[in-house]
Amino acid sequence: MSISLTALAELGWRGDFQSQLSLEDIETALPVRVMAVHRGAIDVAGIAGTTRLPPTGPLRDEPVAVGDWLLVDRIGGRPIRRLERMSLFKRRAAGTGRAEQVIAANVDTLFVVTSCNRDFNPARLERYLALAEEARVTPVIVLTKRDLAEDAETYRRQAERMRAGVLVEPVDGRDPGSVATLSVWCGPGQTVALLGSSGVGKSTLVNTLTGITDLATAGIREDDARGRHTTTGRAMHRLPAGGWLLDTPGMRELQLVDVSDGIEAVFGDIADLARDCRFRDCGHDGEPGCAVQAAIADGRLDPDRLRRYRKLVAEDRFNSETLAERRARFKAFGKMARGVMAAKRQRRERP
Repeated sequence: MSISLTALAELGWRGDFQSQLSLEDIETALPVRVMAVHRGAIDVAGIAGTTRLPPTGPLRDEPVAVGDWLLVDRIGGRPIRRLERMSLFKRRAAGTGRAEQVIAANVDTLFVVTSCNRDFNPARLERYLALAEEARVTPVIVLTKRDLAEDAETYRRQAERMRAGVLVEPVDGRDPGSVATLSVWCGPGQTVALLGSSGVGKSTLVNTLTGITDLATAGIREDDARGRHTTTGRAMHRLPAGGWLLDTPGMRELQLVDVSDGIEAVFGDIADLARDCRFRDCGHDGEPGCAVQAAIADGRLDPDRLRRYRKLVAEDRFNSETLAERRARFKAFGKMARGVMAAKRQRRERP
């Protein structure tokens, strides 16, 4: 078993996964890791190499993410079950439905990728950081296109204000020497994920990190400084340093769900200020003795940051609410509205 464990460790296998195996599992099953997800099939890798599995057995009943660990039957290769995840990135699926979409599992470090141009968006960065915090994954903000920026240091300082203590690395995604600063998170058995909007240079960064040159890339549109969206699937790529890089498509709509703790961690400065408010339930909207509004007044807090915080909290609550809870809330609101209208009619009808 020692040889098997050594081979699996190269794929990111750890004691947390080993502890989930029973004696029967060890005798009859093999662990494999999901390397790529396609429509109707997944690619997995283990001690026996790489193979493609159809969505049979447990794969039909639950979503599988790139980075997941599965147990498959030693003889027939049939999927048996998915092991508990150490980390998981998910979002509410695009559109108006309530479904959740898993993005990546069992990730150690998240490279939050943006660029040193007009694509730099604090609100988007805060969303990605909230995802990382909720998943208990180390976030690193990677600022691409440093070589094209007149003042990359300004973008670095802005990024560092997104979260106390967050790591920020400006790079030229085409230069291996520049990208080498990221290698500390790419060692043997480590898994790194990339998140970023379309056109920020993710594919170029992936090419340089992996040494793979056949990933599609596209240039910057001169009219708006944005790149063209090129990545269309989720897959893991082997890194020269021994780790794994999980690439994801640029996501135009990232709806947060069940990340309340992550939001509070990213906006810890607001939470710290709120402790000094006169009222425990202060809404920071004109109440006397509000420490948050006092910080805005004297320049210690950007009012836009408070606005973004409120927006993310409201979005997360809305997306995390179950359908039953929503119906109950709407029903209670309707009842209250009807009561108010009835009271108005009674006042008008009084002589």
